Amino acid sequence: MYVWPCAVVLAQYLWFHRRSLPGKAVLEIGAGVSLPGIVAAKCGAEVILSDSSELPHCLEMCRQSLEMNNLPRVRVVGLTWGHVCPDLLALPPQDIILASDVFFEPEDFEDILTTVYFLMQKNPKVQLWSTYQVRSADWSLEALLYKWDMKCVHIPLESFGADKEDIAESALPGRHTVEMLVISFAKKDSL
Repeated sequence: MYVWPCAVVLAQYLWFHRRSLPGKAVLEIGAGVSLPGIVAAKCGAEVILSDSSELPHCLEMCRQSLEMNNLPRVRVVGLTWGHVCPDLLALPPQDIILASDVFFEPEDFEDILTTVYFLMQKNPKVQLWSTYQVRSADWSLEALLYKWDMKCVHIPLESFGADKEDIAESALPGRHTVEMLVISFAKKDSL
């Protein structure tokens, strides 16, 4: 478990938008070491961290990151993409869903978007703020976004100061090609 380049870029995006975060309900999915969720919590958002309920060591990593950053009020829940579970059903409506490098394995893409779609049913205005590392030109979310009635806006990294090899005195993201997306329902009048 370590901080991936995408997490640093997403954390930079959160920092850039820090004045809009206080009081926002924010869920980080696939949180791991939880850098984006921690930044959101430190900026005043009401954060819930999640990782796979099938990987207890990942949930423990979330808890350790919260403890090291003195964030005892942030909850950690186990959510497995594409699975309906009591923790998913109990989540309150979210304003922002954070996803750093979750679009890693193409076989998981639809399960991730299924879970996001379920959360969008609770608040149709929720946005998924996601960073991903370009690994293959053959991988695309376009057909799945269309299937789930979602749209995607590409956010240029230079628009929030993340277009360099080092951010906030970190050697990350390095020379990795990272993209920033904001995903939401395709139609404002959905639901």
